[in-house]
Amino acid sequence: MAKAKEVIVTPDPRLRKKSVKVKARDPEVEQIIKEMIKSCIDWENKHEFELTTAMAAPQLGYNKRIIVVREDMSNKDNATFIPLLNPEVIKTEGKTQYDYEGCLSVPTIYGKVPRPAKVRIKAQLEDGTEVRLKASDFLARTLMHEIDHLNGILFIDHIKGQKDAFYKLNDQGDLEPLDYDTYIKNNKDLYPDGEEN
Repeated sequence: MAKAKEVIVTPDPRLRKKSVKVKARDPEVEQIIKEMIKSCIDWENKHEFELTTAMAAPQLGYNKRIIVVREDMSNKDNATFIPLLNPEVIKTEGKTQYDYEGCLSVPTIYGKVPRPAKVRIKAQLEDGTEVRLKASDFLARTLMHEIDHLNGILFIDHIKGQKDAFYKLNDQGDLEPLDYDTYIKNNKDLYPDGEEN
């Protein structure tokens, strides 16, 4: 059985590129989706306290507009993922909420990221069916995070320069504040163009 593809991490320039649209029923797209799901499972098997809720194709080095989202985000035993092709945010609504986000492509760093409470998106399923989804809270946050990836945006970009927004996972699996000046400021892996743009 083929080995799972490694998730690429910052500062890989492919994470900063805009992705191109894909066609449904394309064998290459179907193959990428299989690789993405396999890599999601492989990654979480190596990380005791973490669960892969979703992934975007650029995280495996494919700048294509594909994401996969876990069917049940509270159950590590359910390894079913739903692929969405060419997902787009149509509208965001609700109050801005701050919550923790992590990313397979930004290892060991978490952030308290502001996002709207609700989102409407449109996308295609693998067979080409167009779907429109309304999501709120954690699912909305997950979808916006993954669609950001397709536009070359990482969660750390939303909290750039905010000293109290960065965290790390400790050995017990709890989040604790990360010293901004030591780990984040002038970190070229996170912000290749420098901290202040």
